[in-house]
Amino acid sequence: MNPQRLPSIPVNNPDMPESQKTASVRKRISPVCILGAGGFIGSHLVERLAAGCGRRAIAVDISCEKIKHLLPHPNVTFVNLDISDTDALAPHIERCGTVILLAALCNPSLYTTVPLAVIEANFTRPFNVLRLCAKLRKRFIYFSTSEVYGRTIAGFTAGDSRLRDDPACYVLSEDRSPMILGPISAQRWSYAAAKQLMERAVYAYGSEHGLEYTIVRPFNFIGPRMDYIPGVDGEGVPRVLACFMEALLSGRPLKLVDGGRNRRCFTYIDDAIDAIVRILERPQQANGRVFNIGNPGNEVTIRELAKKMAALYRELRPACAAAEIQMENVTAREFYGPGYEDSDRRMPDIAKAQKLLGWRPKIDLDAALRRTMASYIEAYGADCACREAC
Repeated sequence: MNPQRLPSIPVNNPDMPESQKTASVRKRISPVCILGAGGFIGSHLVERLAAGCGRRAIAVDISCEKIKHLLPHPNVTFVNLDISDTDALAPHIERCGTVILLAALCNPSLYTTVPLAVIEANFTRPFNVLRLCAKLRKRFIYFSTSEVYGRTIAGFTAGDSRLRDDPACYVLSEDRSPMILGPISAQRWSYAAAKQLMERAVYAYGSEHGLEYTIVRPFNFIGPRMDYIPGVDGEGVPRVLACFMEALLSGRPLKLVDGGRNRRCFTYIDDAIDAIVRILERPQQANGRVFNIGNPGNEVTIRELAKKMAALYRELRPACAAAEIQMENVTAREFYGPGYEDSDRRMPDIAKAQKLLGWRPKIDLDAALRRTMASYIEAYGADCACREAC
């Protein structure tokens, strides 16, 4: 598309100068640069853009395995590049109106074992990208994490059931809830602290230099292509759903950290991508905002999650689930090592996304788990221990 001949797209602010209107229109129709496009969220976002959102995607990552089926699409350009190489990254960002930063190191088992790498990946490198986007005056959409909220007030009031069950203690608001992290010896918070500092840097660039930005705080996105299976296509400890799938596929007990009493709200990836697309399409409503993206209706304890997944596994793969599925309690120290802490309950207030983006999640937990587990079975079923029984 010739950038000098822009189509007629309305700009809603009548007081905006013509030069700013032209710049706003240009950003809305120019390509989107997705950093970390080869990951879980990125692969689904590129897929949605390719499916007909009217936007071209410049997909930047060091791996294209999860998006290789999209590479022939005329609206997708893959760039094999590490985001730490900002000199090489600059010309690709220059071509775009909006940059979405998804690249991160978000594996809980790494927070206590390689915290310096976690800080480097989640603050140092992203900060250099932020600085580049501000210099080039690009709209910047930053994917943070719900972990910036930390332990939550409920984590400090567990001894008082009245406080623990007070929504003010666990329903998390973007603009009101405190962010409570543990002591520095609890290195589990290295990820949350790096992400929170990055959020503050984004906000500072907005207030001091006029950067157009949106910050997204995801709440436990799940879906196909989410995580690896240890011993098959990755090593270490993935996130909880992949851990449970590895146990189910291999016939081992599902390990419940600290009894599985903590609660989480799981959000299906299609709902999450709907929200991202709305952020892209509504720059005036989204600019300078922080949005929780999650599904409060899908709250469940980790123990309840394990039971749901065991029941669904029997249904989806009856020939491999004849034996009783076992569960085993383990301490956080046993599972993750020293320096690990957690929040007991983390529920998003999504009123702002509902009001400004017109978005609300639609997919309930059972449907989300069924689709996600089916994708794991299809991808990994032949590689795990129970394959002979099938």
